[in-house]
Amino acid sequence: MQRVQQLKKLGRRVQKGFTLIELMIVVAIIGILAAIAIPQYQDYTIRARLAKIPATVQPLKLAVAEYIQFNGGAVAGITANNWTGAQTAGGLGLSAAPTPTTEVAAYALTAATGAIVVTLPAAGIGGCANGQTITFTPGVAAGSNVVTWVVTTSAAAAPCTTEVAKWV
Repeated sequence: MQRVQQLKKLGRRVQKGFTLIELMIVVAIIGILAAIAIPQYQDYTIRARLAKIPATVQPLKLAVAEYIQFNGGAVAGITANNWTGAQTAGGLGLSAAPTPTTEVAAYALTAATGAIVVTLPAAGIGGCANGQTITFTPGVAAGSNVVTWVVTTSAAAAPCTTEVAKWV
């Protein structure tokens, strides 16, 4: 009887914790999840930062569209970086030039086409986007005042290309 009680105590003592194999399996599972989750999180943060750019450019797109409509569907008269000039003199009529943000290092207005070129900062957005450009080009059908936009980027890798493709 005493021997049986000693064996029961011994058996309970052995099962008081995790075995080395169980701990190794848990560590392996956490490692696999981390290997998948970290790149996905990095892609998510890049996409989130890029998602702010269309909202930043929207007032500029509106100003270009207004210029086109004011000038009877003609975009050729726009002058480069003329943000504050009168619409009758090739300008967009804004109160001030656009200011850089954490997502946009510089803005440029292209003469004759009205394309808005946004230069991203050299660091701070993410691998595929750092230092790249995104171009918003207006298009007007002949005899129409309807403006459509084509969005292109100099970035060549995902998630940058997939995020910009959503803006079209």
